[in-house]
Amino acid sequence: MNKLDLKKEYKHLYNPSAKQVTVVSVPRFNFIMIDGHIPPNIKVDDAPQYIQAVETLFSLSYTLKFMCKKRKTDPVDYGVMPLEGLWWSDSSHKEFTPSRKDTWYFTMMIMQPKPVTQAMYAEGVEALRAKKPAMSVDAARFESFEEGKAVQTLHLGPYSEEPTTIERMVAFSNEHGFKTNGKHHEIYLSDPRRAAPAKLKTVLRHPVK
Repeated sequence: MNKLDLKKEYKHLYNPSAKQVTVVSVPRFNFIMIDGHIPPNIKVDDAPQYIQAVETLFSLSYTLKFMCKKRKTDPVDYGVMPLEGLWWSDSSHKEFTPSRKDTWYFTMMIMQPKPVTQAMYAEGVEALRAKKPAMSVDAARFESFEEGKAVQTLHLGPYSEEPTTIERMVAFSNEHGFKTNGKHHEIYLSDPRRAAPAKLKTVLRHPVK
């Protein structure tokens, strides 16, 4: 059985250094995506749309993983990739400021390996719908996304301290003459339900031009 290690293959994108901000080129990947929003003054982990999105994304991703692993022709095994999120607010479509006075909009997503096709995704949706009819699978979509040139770094610590890291990224972009060219992007390498806030690892990425 063929085994894929996407985290190792794309280590520069999914395990960057926390010591410096770097410039990367992010190629086109396929994702399962779900859009939603979080009203002002509501904790992210308490927002129903966010909770449902995360549950659905992981359920679909594991369904597809086992479909790939069990297929008779060219079975493939791989680790499910981490949860990612594109974030923006009413006050700033591109330069995201983590203020809970604004409504936050999100596209939560999980990258899928090349063996997962649109047809396989559709089959996985129907399989999950039959298994968990209450799950909001209709909110999800299978879509390609190419981020292109971006600046990124690894944020260590609680999400509430991200603004300091974002300031470093903005300063780096300004120093190199870059302008923001997309939405604030986070990749969650840690599970906040299991890791202490001080030990959380989050990739922060800003598309630039």
